[in-house]
Amino acid sequence: MSLPPLVEPAAELTVDEVRRYSRHLIIPDVGMAGQKRLKNAKVLCVGAGGLGSPALLYLAAAGVGTLGIVDFDVVDESNLQRQVIHGQSDVGRLKAESAAASVREINPLVNVIIHNVALTTDNVMDIFSGYDLIVDGTDNFATRYMVNDAAVLLGKPYVWGSIYRFDGQASVFWAEHGPCYRCLYPEPPPPGMVPSCAEGGVLGVLCASIGSVQVNEAIKVITGIGEPLVGRLMIYDALEMKYRDVKVRKDPECPLCGKNPSITELIDYEAFCGTLSDEAQQAAAGSTITAGELEAMRERGEDIMIIDVREPNEYEIVNIPGAVLIPKGEFLNGSALEKLPQDKKIVLHCKSGARSAEVLAVLKNAGFSDAVHVGGGVLSWIKTVDPSLPTY
Repeated sequence: MSLPPLVEPAAELTVDEVRRYSRHLIIPDVGMAGQKRLKNAKVLCVGAGGLGSPALLYLAAAGVGTLGIVDFDVVDESNLQRQVIHGQSDVGRLKAESAAASVREINPLVNVIIHNVALTTDNVMDIFSGYDLIVDGTDNFATRYMVNDAAVLLGKPYVWGSIYRFDGQASVFWAEHGPCYRCLYPEPPPPGMVPSCAEGGVLGVLCASIGSVQVNEAIKVITGIGEPLVGRLMIYDALEMKYRDVKVRKDPECPLCGKNPSITELIDYEAFCGTLSDEAQQAAAGSTITAGELEAMRERGEDIMIIDVREPNEYEIVNIPGAVLIPKGEFLNGSALEKLPQDKKIVLHCKSGARSAEVLAVLKNAGFSDAVHVGGGVLSWIKTVDPSLPTY
């Protein structure tokens, strides 16, 4: 459905702006009025990573007058495979500052506002209030629900995107005209059920595909042209090279945007989404060791079995010496239990500690009461024991 323009047009375009945006100006649907609306728009991009990179680049090139960037992370070498707003010389630099520099290089006419902070319930409402539209480039469920709730409570539209391996999704959530994110996903998935891109990987160019869709939708909402993805979920399969969309209806029972909302303020999103199941948290309590403690056990020659519960492709990238690969899925379906010795102490690890904690809960329930896992996983091993190993 067509929607009214989100913002009023700016008073005028300068001669330099007319030159720069001439290819927009000669499109009848955009024209002078549409470009003036882009100039007058204030857009906040949450995250300067995989999705935020192409989104920020094209929002700047399109002539969005004010661009806000929220990101507290620093550029890591593993980011460069997909986060094209950063370069080799930016490794170790704050992502928000690196992204802002790239935006200014592309379009010095854009006003860039840096929010070099972690987005939390304490600051999200204040930050969002200064913008017309939000572009969501986050990669975890807790922040996604917080972005959605803050946008709905403030009456602002936001463009959402999600990527994983070869699959991408995008939509526009605007409670005033359609559903919100909670209408599509009322509850987050169980902890550990959906791997993150850091665990499962993502095709770098997929970020450009979905990020450009997000910018396309932002331009349509700002200028009031076309039919935005309000009430529709676009699904993209890069391997099959197929796009399809699914209708998403507003849920009248939605606790946030429904007829009788029960959520009227921000909540504890970490608790709502849960990074670990209750069973995993209980299992890890008192049964978590450090990477240094594991190295000490190895040096003392203790009779232990180190089990890596990651996937085979992760094991090929880097592994702890002596670790045996048994992926998490084999523990969940029970097939791994017959491979375990009864006369050795089991030491589990994964990339960062979350998956190994879930497996630890399985082992505890199966009677391996003295099993432990390595907090921080192989990343902690690299950081504290052997920095020569590659990270990912």
